[in-house]
Amino acid sequence: MYKPWSKSILSKASIFITIASITLSCKSAKTSNNQWENLFNGKDLAGWKSVAGKAKYLVEDNCIVGVMTKKTPNSFLITEKEYADFILELEIKLEGNATNSGIQTRSHIDPAGNNGLGKVYGRQVEIDPSARSWSGGIYDEARRQWLYPLDLNPSAKTAYKQNEFNHIRIEAIGNETRTWVNGVATSYVIDSLDRSGFIGLQVHSIPDELDGKKVYFKNIKIQTANLKPTKFPNDVYIVNTVQNNLSTAEQAAGYKLLFNGNDNTGWKSARGGNFPAKGWKIENGIISVQKSDGGESTNGGDIITDAQFKAFDFSFDFKLTPGANSGIKYFVTLNEQTAGSAIGPEYQILDDALHPDAKLGKNGNRTLASLYDLITSDRNPRPRKAIGEWNRGRIVVEPNNKVTYYLNGFKMLEFVRGSEDFRKLVAGSKYKDWKNFGEAPQGHILLQDHGDNVSFRSLKIKEL
Repeated sequence: MYKPWSKSILSKASIFITIASITLSCKSAKTSNNQWENLFNGKDLAGWKSVAGKAKYLVEDNCIVGVMTKKTPNSFLITEKEYADFILELEIKLEGNATNSGIQTRSHIDPAGNNGLGKVYGRQVEIDPSARSWSGGIYDEARRQWLYPLDLNPSAKTAYKQNEFNHIRIEAIGNETRTWVNGVATSYVIDSLDRSGFIGLQVHSIPDELDGKKVYFKNIKIQTANLKPTKFPNDVYIVNTVQNNLSTAEQAAGYKLLFNGNDNTGWKSARGGNFPAKGWKIENGIISVQKSDGGESTNGGDIITDAQFKAFDFSFDFKLTPGANSGIKYFVTLNEQTAGSAIGPEYQILDDALHPDAKLGKNGNRTLASLYDLITSDRNPRPRKAIGEWNRGRIVVEPNNKVTYYLNGFKMLEFVRGSEDFRKLVAGSKYKDWKNFGEAPQGHILLQDHGDNVSFRSLKIKEL
C-alpha cells in the first residue's frame, strides 16, 4: 500500500540534500578576515590570463576549471599581478590519478619558449594524486626540477585525497616557501631565487586518452600584509639552497655546519696530524679536492671530521668534474691499517658515464649514490643532475642502525647496519676481510681524495 513521506522523513531528506549540495558545489566560501583578498571573483577570469599551452580555462559553478587538452605543452592560468611575500590558500581537485597539476609561486615566463607559446618557470607546489603521492612537494618548473620531493617527508604523503577538494596553504615569506595539504605540514624550502613573481594554476600536458579530464580550483585567496608564519614541525626536513647557511629553523632543529665556508676548522688529515698542506682548496665557500693522478689518497689524502658521530642526519652538496670519483665515508675509526683510503661505509660520488668504476663491482653497486660495493642505488635517472652541476646528498643513520641514502631529495636506498642481510653483502664484497665492517658504534665522517677534482659545500649535520 502506498504511504506518503512523513514530515520528519522529508525534513531529514532536505537536510541531507542541503549538506550534499554544499559538499559537491564549487561555491566559494566568503572570507570573514579582511586581511584576505579573493583572487577569483567566482564569476569570470578577471585578473588572470592563460599562457604557455592551449588548455582551456573556464568558470563553472564558482570554480576555475582547467580542461586537460591533448597535444599541447603545460598550460597555465596566471595572475596579471605579481606578488612578493604572501600567504595563499585555495582548494583543488583533479579528476582521476593519472596526471598532476600544480600552483606556481613567484614565477615568470619566457615569451620565446615553447616555440613562441611561452615557457613558465619557477617554484611550483605539486599536486600529485598518483601512487607516488608527492602533493605539496616543491618542483622548480622548467629550471632545476625537484627541490622538495616528498621522499623527504613520507608521513605527509597520505594528506592528499583523490577525487576530492583538497585545501592547500602556501607561505612564501622572505626566502622561505612552506606548504600544507589539508592541514598537514608538507614541505619547507629556503631558496634565494625569485623574490617576486606571478601565481599560476597548471593544467599539465597529457597523453591523448586523458583529453577532456578536468582540474578544479576554488576559494583562492591571498594575504600580502601583516603576515604571521604558521608554526612548522621541527622534525620535517628543510631544503636550504643557500650556500653554507643555517636558518633559524635549522638551528632550532639541532643542525650545525661541519664546514664554515672559510677555513678547515673541524677537519684534519685522515693520515693524522693537521689538515693536508696540499691537495685541498678552500675558496668562495667551497672545499675542493684537487686533481692529481686519479689514484686513491695519493695527493693530499682523505680528510675527516675532528668529531665522531653515532646516529645522525648529514646533508652535503657536491659537484663532479668529468670522469671524477670521490665519496663520503662514515663510521671511520682509523683502526684499520690501509695504504689507500680509510675504511668505512661509503656514499659513492662518481661520474657514472665516464669513470670505469661504474662498470665494476656487482650490478652497478659502485655507481653514484650507491652504498659502495654493497648496494646499488635506485637507477631512476631523474635524481641525477648533469656533471658540473651541484647535487645534494644526504645520509641518515637512525639510532636503530637503519641507514637511508638520498640524492637531490629522492630516496636511493636503505639498509640496516649489522643485520643478517648487511653481513651477507659484506661477506661477498671487497670488505670481507675487515672484521665487523660498518658496525662501529661511532666514527668520523670522511671526504675522499681519489685524485679527481670534486667540490663540496653546505655540509650540515644533526645528531639523532
